Amino acid sequence: MTGLRGPAIFLAQFLGSEPPFDTLDGLAQWAAGLGYVGVQIPCTSQLIDLSLAAESKTYCEDLSGRLAAHGIAITELSTHLQGQLVAVHPAYDALFDGFAPPELHGKPAERQQWAVEQVKLAARASANLGLSAHATFSGALAWPYVYPWPQRPAGLIEEAFAELARRWTPILDVFAEAGVDCAFEVHPGEDLHDGASWERFLAAVDNHPRARLLFDPSHFVLQQLDYLDFIDRYHDRISCFHVKDAEFNPTGRSGVYGGYESWVDRAGRFRSLGDGQVDFSAIFSKMAQYGFAGWAVLEWECALKRAEDGAREGAPFIRDHIIRLTERPFDDFAASGIDRASIRAILGLAEDRA
Repeated sequence: MTGLRGPAIFLAQFLGSEPPFDTLDGLAQWAAGLGYVGVQIPCTSQLIDLSLAAESKTYCEDLSGRLAAHGIAITELSTHLQGQLVAVHPAYDALFDGFAPPELHGKPAERQQWAVEQVKLAARASANLGLSAHATFSGALAWPYVYPWPQRPAGLIEEAFAELARRWTPILDVFAEAGVDCAFEVHPGEDLHDGASWERFLAAVDNHPRARLLFDPSHFVLQQLDYLDFIDRYHDRISCFHVKDAEFNPTGRSGVYGGYESWVDRAGRFRSLGDGQVDFSAIFSKMAQYGFAGWAVLEWECALKRAEDGAREGAPFIRDHIIRLTERPFDDFAASGIDRASIRAILGLAEDRA
C-alpha cells in the first residue's frame, strides 16, 4: 500500500552563500549525507530557473537526474514568497518589497503581476518535474483587521476574500491545467491562517479542486488550535506536510500575541523536532489513518538550536515516525473463512430459495 514518504527537507532556511549551501547540488549532497531522500525547493534563481523549468521537460529531467545521482527526489517546489505577493495590504508594501526583484520595489501593481506569473510558472514547472503538489502562501488583504477592534465595517472581510478569490482563481486554473495541487500553508500573517478562514476562501473559489492545504502543526500550537481535529476535518484537502515543532508557554505577562517580544522571549516559539510540544506520533497516525501519500518535509525553524543540528536530528526523527501501512488486518490470522450460506446460518436466516 502507498503511504507517507520521507524524510525530506525544505531547503529555504539552509540556502546560503558558502558551500555546500550555495548550490542545489551541494545542498542535495549535504541532505543525502544526513539521511534525507527528498528536498522541497524554493523557487529562487539560485536553485532553479523557473521560466526554463516551466517550458522545458529536458531541463527538468536533467535537474531531477542530478539530484537522483545523490539519492534525492524533488518533493515539491515552493513559492511562499511569491504567493505572499499575490495579495499585499498597503501597510506591508515596504516590508514585502524585499521578496521581489529590486526593479519592482515601490511598484506594488507591477510586483503583484510578477508574483502571479511566478506562481503560474511554478505550476507548469511542477508538471514538467512530475510533481503532484506545490507549496505556497495565499497573501493577505484582511490580516491588519484580524482582531475586531476597531469594529470592522460590515462587508470588509467578505470583500477581502472576494478579491483574494479573484486573484487566485486564474492561478488555480493554471494548476488544474497542469494537473498539480496548489497547497496553501495555513499560517498567521496570511488571510488563510486557520480552518475558518480556509473554509471562507474555499467557498470564494467555488471549491476549486486544486485549492489544497499544506499542513504545518507548529502554527497551530502558536495559535492554540487543535491540529489533530484539523486533520480530521480537512484531510481530504491536505496535499503537503511540513514537519515542524513548536511550544506555547503562556504567562501573566505574554500569550498568543507575543507582546512584541523577540522569538526567544515569546510565549509561543518554534523549536527543532522533538524539542517542542507537538504530538507527532498522533499526527503521523492520523496521516496513516487517512492514507496521506505525500511527503513528510522537515521545515527547520528554531529560536534556540543551530540549523545544522536541527537538520541532522530531523531525518531520523521523521524516519522513526513514518508508519508503514499494513497490508492486512491485524486479526487476519483468526479469519474463519466461511461461506455466505454459513454466514446466513449464523445470523439465523433461512437459506435462499431457488
